[in-house]
Amino acid sequence: MEQNRLAFLRPSNVCIRASSVPLPAESRLPREGAMQQPLSTPSVERQEVPVDAPALPGVVRPRRRSSPSPPPAESRRAAEFVVPSSHQLIVVSCYTRFDNLAHGPRGTEAKRSLYTYRLDQNDGEMILLSVTQDESVMNPAFSRFHPRRNILYTCTESVADCGEIVSWAVDPRTGKLTKLDSRSAEGTSTCYLTLDKECENMLVVNYWNATVGVFGLDSSTGVVGPVRSLYDPNEGRAMKVSHKRHVNHSENDTNAQKERQQDPHSHAVILDPFFGRIAYVPDLGMDLIRQFRYNPKEGKLEAAGTCRSGPESKSALGPRYIEFHPTLPVAYVINELSSEVSVFEFDRDAAEAMLNSEGSVAQSKPTLRLVQTVKTIPEAWPGHMNTCGRITVHTSGHFVLVSNRGHNSITVFRIHHEMGSQGLLSLAHLQHTRGATPRHFQFDTSGQWLISANQDSDNITVFRFNLSTGSMEWTGHQYNVPSPNFVCSVKPHIPVAMASSRKIADKQLPAAPLQARL
Repeated sequence: MEQNRLAFLRPSNVCIRASSVPLPAESRLPREGAMQQPLSTPSVERQEVPVDAPALPGVVRPRRRSSPSPPPAESRRAAEFVVPSSHQLIVVSCYTRFDNLAHGPRGTEAKRSLYTYRLDQNDGEMILLSVTQDESVMNPAFSRFHPRRNILYTCTESVADCGEIVSWAVDPRTGKLTKLDSRSAEGTSTCYLTLDKECENMLVVNYWNATVGVFGLDSSTGVVGPVRSLYDPNEGRAMKVSHKRHVNHSENDTNAQKERQQDPHSHAVILDPFFGRIAYVPDLGMDLIRQFRYNPKEGKLEAAGTCRSGPESKSALGPRYIEFHPTLPVAYVINELSSEVSVFEFDRDAAEAMLNSEGSVAQSKPTLRLVQTVKTIPEAWPGHMNTCGRITVHTSGHFVLVSNRGHNSITVFRIHHEMGSQGLLSLAHLQHTRGATPRHFQFDTSGQWLISANQDSDNITVFRFNLSTGSMEWTGHQYNVPSPNFVCSVKPHIPVAMASSRKIADKQLPAAPLQARL
């Protein structure tokens, strides 16, 4: 009950206008050369007591001030640790070129690829801080922020050319992105990036030719290093469908589905949250979830069996993304073509058997078992007029959210926690996104503000999320961004010493302009 009550509380700022405080006529204007005092602090003249004055009863003699000694080496090293900053950045990526994509955006080609905003977590309002000027980065379509460094990784999307993994330095105060390095993704239409638990490797997925690569990370700089291994489900065979002539992958009629599923199309890669050594890759073209045994030391993925992404009786499922529940042994898969969420139970025994096997794991049992399938759109809406975009599990563990491209909505499912139905879903809310084709959406770090990237209407919209009921309320905040395709929540890291000095400055100095307080 207490949690439900708190969910409806909203932070508020109480502010007294200076003009509402009556002042004596003689004190309204400061004397020339006099120091201005805050309105709430009357000016008090302090008389300094000489250090060498004779001691009087009841008087404490002040101590001599000595120059501060330099901090010890341990303190200087401690200052290098990082803490999250007090502001929330939102980075939105955009499509800059349409003719080399598998699908067909209907918005406007962007001239700049990345927009950085600051989000006010009191009311969800955003303000634009920075736009990248580097025109060499084309079609960034996925972003990942390093958990311990101020580095943002993006990958580029093209069916004709190998994608690139770009490393950006994030200025923690201004939000400006500076390109550090670029690395070939060794595949086309790069669409997903995952860092392993130790942040020593990056797992990368290429949608068009379906390859999955493992890349090392430079331990000193954090930029992406050379590829360590590359898995190819085609085993070197050429794709049946040419990138020069193909159906629009935004379409979802029978003909489009048939062609899209002639070849494998890997779409994501995640690591299990229990061992961190089982990789799951949804294959949209084959209606499969591929599982791999992941060796972080060798940077290698070993094929370890598959499972279907939905019921055996159905075809044209099109698994796009997979996400695990934060505490329950349950995974959720969004099937793009069938507009369905499949709920899977994680089989820990099968997982341990596969990880502990000393021989080949190619024929390992599936570690995911299907327990439920639910539709993401109303029955009245034709299925061929919708494809699903993103799926996410709210950090509270109480809701699963899915975006519908065509129906232009976000569906919110409640996660059940009762015995016998743990992890199962039921409909909680359905919300229009105030834009067309919500390719992606993201929560801020508080989990109460949701930003939707509406690709074909050239805008992003902000919603307030009710942590108790799962309902969404449009804030009225919308921003014009050409062909937005991804929203990344960035909480920059600030050195402890810098954060401490900032707190002191905030307490002792008058309010600074917005740009100076980032």
